[in-house]
Parts: sequence; structure tokens; C-alpha cells
Amino acid sequence: MIDRLRARLASLLARSGAAVFLAVAVVVGVLVGAAAALLIEGIEVASDLVARGGEAIDRPRLILLATVPLGFTLAWWLAKRFAPEVAGDGVAESRVALALNSGHIRARTAPLKGIATVLTVGSGGSAGREGPIVQIGASIGSSLARVSGLGEDRVRSLVAAGAGAAIGASFNAPIAGMLFAMEVILGNFAIRHLNAVIVSSVAAAVTTRSLVGEELILRAFPFRLQDPRDLALYAALGVLAALVGWLFLRLVDLAERRGLPGPAWLRPVLFGLGVAGVAIVAPEVAGTGQGFVRDLLVLIGSDTIVWYTLGGIAIAKAVATAVTLGSGGSGGAFMPSLFIGAALGAGFADLVSVVWSDASVQPGAFAVVGMAATFAAVARAPLTSILIVFELTQDYALVLPLMFATSLATFLADRIHPHSVYTMGLARRGITLTSRSEIDLLDTVTVGEILVRDPVTARADMTVAEVEALLERHRVHGVAVTEDGRLVGIVTVTDLMRAGPEAATAPVARVMTQRPATATPAMPVSQVLERMAALGVGRIPVVADDDPSRLVAMFRREDVVRAYHIALGQEIDHDLGRSRLKARTGADAGFHQMTIPVGSVAGGRMLRHIPMPPGTTVVSVRRGTTLLIPDGATRLETGDVLTVLARGDGHLRLLDRIDARDTAEMDAVTDEDAARFGDVEVPPGSLADGRRIRDIDVPGGCTIVSVHRGSTVIVPDGSTVLLGGDRVTVFALPGARRTLVERLRATASGER
Repeated sequence: MIDRLRARLASLLARSGAAVFLAVAVVVGVLVGAAAALLIEGIEVASDLVARGGEAIDRPRLILLATVPLGFTLAWWLAKRFAPEVAGDGVAESRVALALNSGHIRARTAPLKGIATVLTVGSGGSAGREGPIVQIGASIGSSLARVSGLGEDRVRSLVAAGAGAAIGASFNAPIAGMLFAMEVILGNFAIRHLNAVIVSSVAAAVTTRSLVGEELILRAFPFRLQDPRDLALYAALGVLAALVGWLFLRLVDLAERRGLPGPAWLRPVLFGLGVAGVAIVAPEVAGTGQGFVRDLLVLIGSDTIVWYTLGGIAIAKAVATAVTLGSGGSGGAFMPSLFIGAALGAGFADLVSVVWSDASVQPGAFAVVGMAATFAAVARAPLTSILIVFELTQDYALVLPLMFATSLATFLADRIHPHSVYTMGLARRGITLTSRSEIDLLDTVTVGEILVRDPVTARADMTVAEVEALLERHRVHGVAVTEDGRLVGIVTVTDLMRAGPEAATAPVARVMTQRPATATPAMPVSQVLERMAALGVGRIPVVADDDPSRLVAMFRREDVVRAYHIALGQEIDHDLGRSRLKARTGADAGFHQMTIPVGSVAGGRMLRHIPMPPGTTVVSVRRGTTLLIPDGATRLETGDVLTVLARGDGHLRLLDRIDARDTAEMDAVTDEDAARFGDVEVPPGSLADGRRIRDIDVPGGCTIVSVHRGSTVIVPDGSTVLLGGDRVTVFALPGARRTLVERLRATASGER
């Protein structure tokens, strides 16, 4: 039943295209907004219960010595027992799912992450809710995309949309949510993902605001730069934010690395006691700390704050958050970074007000800029940092100090610490995620073009000794493990060596890597290579595009070399083709681009019906993300981008013609003597069959543009051999085309 519904939904999406896909993105946003509201309310209810318990025993703070260890331990047990991925921040796991697991996140992740976060933060732990909401949103996007039967690229779009919607919902900041998804989760600004991310972020923000109201969402008053000389102070704040960000990252790294003797459950208990101890001394650090930040953002004067008190609270928050994240519970670093930055900025303003003009130093303004600068240093997301402050204040008056301090903090942080809070833990696991902004040569070759099918596989019921013999017999270092024809894991020589000789009779399922990262035939080789590099592996299973458990091939390092040669050959052919066209058409010829505008009579017409000026040829048609090699039967559409090779001002005359809004204007330039495209078939047995183009007397006023041979399109030159059955597309004057037809169709008994 479920499979039939999934198939029908996938069929509907395939037929309806972008409109239905965006509707799915809206559904993702609404669901994420509702989940965010539920998590916010859950944390509030848990915090209220803790507060009431403290009042009941007349020890409001001491109650934390019981609730925090208990909450940490329950969250740790939940992660260990049911879903290890729910431990920690959540943003890093979402990035790994996109980069290494084709956007696959288990559906159970969302509810379990929510429960673990309520236990960790609601009990008094020091962490944010934003990171967990990001993982919940990514899980919702992934689950809905897979149920809908979407391809991997759209799965990635909806995972990013869910993550961006989470930030938009948490702060009522859809623009910042969109940028967070592109800058942090995806690591690039690919346009094909943008629409889904935007509509999801807006839908989530509206939904959450409707459910929880404004009181639980962070807001700030607008501030202004009072004196241009204050930019020096904001620059100093940016430097300080980079240093504090470095300290926070070091504390988090130390807490997550720190090992403890004894049973595993002792870690959340001891770490919980540590956080409770800090919260008793500085109660502001317990929970998300959003109320404390809200108070700092409304400060105008500095009479009510003391710089060293705020400095102590910032350090206490950094320590408490690091210990919370290291306990194995669930919580984020987003809000703690803003907390630390707000305290840092307000304290800095109070400190410098002694020697600076009191009228221009507003602690609230410095708190706002400190938030953005510190988060940028911790997360390496300067655009998100800047935009989230814009949306919190709903004012652009602080744009100069904000951009100045944030850029400076990011620049310095990159040089004093190699990782962000979201990549640091991944680096310890040997995973390095990269962001590419330029087109790689291997982007042009897909896995399906080079893979060799029918790979060597091992069955799940084979013993370690049998698999070892299999590897040696086929001289490979790793094979996929299947069960009933379905991929269940991968085993390598390293896995067998790690198991040792005593495991020779054990089933291979005991030593294999379960749920390995996979690739699909439609995936670019560059993306697979990036995935392999991030994992540090030499092979990766290739599964069917429509079934992630059906193994079709194994992609290995040596395949990269073959892919590179294919891509390089294509690039060289492309460059040579352009050079030949340039040389053939003269020094005054060049390539130009033009777009079919809305209302143009060229829209809907076949290319052969567009009168071409002399010396002008349409080389390619780009339609969305698809590149077409045109012939006379290619039908143009509004929005198509034409690449034209033209001599002199031929491209301008063509542009005038496709800009025509009146059919009569187009028909007026259509005459019998105009050059146009046409198709000619080479009959089997003709004199042209088996001859090179240079040996055929091509008449003047005629150019052979392409040769269609079956499903292959050949860009010809003089050495191209024509075969019977080839369909030749020519661009020619009518008389020259008729002459060429006669010559191509001439038989041995006639004249060539």
C-alpha cells in the first residue's frame, strides 16, 4: 500500500515538475515550523517543572544537582540505545548526511532528537535548541523527499530546506535561515536548491510564530552608529570575538575528547554535576540563555552592568556549554555563541566607556555586534551572522560596524583555528567536508559513464576466512556485502586484519562496515571523489538511482583516472572545435549569447524557421540546466539561451529578429533565399557512404553543422567519415542545400 502511494506521488511529481516540488517544500517548512514550536514548548515546560521542583524543596538552584545529571544520562541512553546520531549539536550530522549518505536521514531521528534535547536543555543543561532543530528539520525534509520518491538532488534540496527552515523558525528569521542552509549545510550557493530553501524557511517562520507567539522569539531594538570613530572600537571587538571564539572551540574540543575511567554512564553523570555546579554559581548559564541575551539587547546606557561580571558570565557559559556538548546529550552551539558574544560586546562597551564618549558607546549595540562576530568566529558563517542580526533588529543602521567586526573576526578565526564548531568533531572522525565554488573538470563526467557493472561481492553469511580468500582470488582490497541481493555493508582488507586470525570462522557481518556511504550512476565523479576523500576510503558502492539498496557497481580510485581522461578528452575536443570554427569563419567571428524573451515570436518555432543572417550559426541552446545541441527541428522556448557563432554584426541582426513581437515582422524577413537549417540523410550505398567530409564537394554557402548517428551527435570536421543512415544537419542557402543533397545521394552509377 505504502509503495503504491509512493509510486503515485513520484509519478505526480515527475509530471508536474517544479510547482509540485515547491509545494512539497512548503509542506516541509510547515512541518518543521510545527516541530520547532513543539520543541520550544517542550523545553519551556521542562524548565518550568525544574523551577517548581526547586521551589518545592526551597532550594531553587540545588535542584540542578539532581535534574541536570538525570537529564544528561537519559539523553545519553536514548542516543546509545536507539540512534547515535541524536547526540551532540546536530548540524554536523546533517552535513554528513548530505555529503556522504545522499541526504538519507532516518525518520526516527526527528522525534528522538527532540526528546533528547528536551532532556538535556530542559533539565538545566547549557546548550541551544537551534542545532537540534536543524537536524530535526533535515530529517523531516529527508523523510518526505524519500517517501515522495524524489531523486538524490531533490532530496538534497529538501534536506537543506528543512535545515534552513529550522533557523527561520527558531528566530523568525527566514532570510538568515536560507543563508544558513546554503552557507553551512550545503556549503555552496547552487541556484537549483535556492527556491526550495526560501519557501521552506518562510513557511516555517510563519508557522512557529503563529504557534508560540513573539515572546519566545529573540528580538532586539535598532541601534545606530553614533560616531564614525567608533568603528575602531568595533574592530577591537571583532579581534576580541575571534579570541573568545578560539577559546570556546578549544573548550568544546577538550570536553568532547576527554575520556573518563569507569562505565560509560558515568560520563553524563559527572559532566551533569559539573554543569550544575557552574549553574549554581552563575544561574544565567542554565538552559538556552535566551532571556539573558534579550535583556542585554535592550540596554542603552551602561549604568546597570559591570564589565567583569559579564566577562565572568561569558566564560562560565563557554565552560558549561562545552561540558554539556561533551556529555553525550543533545544540544546546540548556536545560541551559546550568541550568548557569549552578547555578554562580550556589552562588557566591552562598559569597559571602554571609561575612556570613550559615554554618549556614543551603547552596550546594546555592542552586544548585537558581539553576537554576530562571535558566532561568525565559531561557525565560520559570516553571511548568516550578519543577516540574522539584521532580522533581529529589523534595522540596517549598524551595517558598517556589523560587517566590519564580523569579517575581521572570521578572518582571524580562520588563521588561529582550522575548524568551526560544526567541522571539529567530524575532523576527529577523519571526515573532511569541502566546499567547491568553481566547476571541476570531473563535474562533466558521471559515474554511470565509467562504471563497470557486475562487481565482485560477498554474501553476508560467508565467514571471514572465505571473504579473505575471495579478496585474494580476485586481487581486490574490498568488496560489497549483500544479503538476498541487497547491499548491507562493505568489507576491506583493513577490516579483516583488524579482526585478527581468531575471527576466521566468524561471519563477515560481524567485521564489515554497515550502512556504507554510496554513490549513484547519475552522480558527478567529482562529488563521489569528494565523498571518498572525506571518508578516507578507496572504494564506494554504486547503487541504483531509484533503489538505494540495489548494488550495481563498485567505484574505485582507478576509475577516477579513467574519468579524468574522458573529461580531459571532452575538454580538448571542445577547445579544438572552437578553434576550428574560429579559424574557419575568420578573425572577425566570435561567440555571443542571447535569450529568447517573453513574447518573442521565436518562442515555439523550430530553428529552421528562424531566418539566419549570413555568417551566423546557432551552436547550442541552454534550457534551464540542460544543454541542447540544436538542429533544424529544435523548437525554441521562451527563456532559452542561445550561443551563436557570428561574423561581423550578424548576431545583432539575429537578436533583432528574435526580439520581434509581431509574427508579420518575422515573416517579413523570411524569404526563399534566406539561409536556414535542414536535415539530409546519407543513403546506404551512396558515394558519400564511407567517405570523409573533406572528400565530398560541399558547395559554397553550405556548412555541415552536425552528424546524427543513432543516438550519437557528432560535431564534424574534415576527417569525419560519413556512413549510410547518417542524418546530416546543414546550414545553407536553399540552392546550395539542394546541390549538397544531390551529391550526398549520388550512387556509384551516377556522378558525385
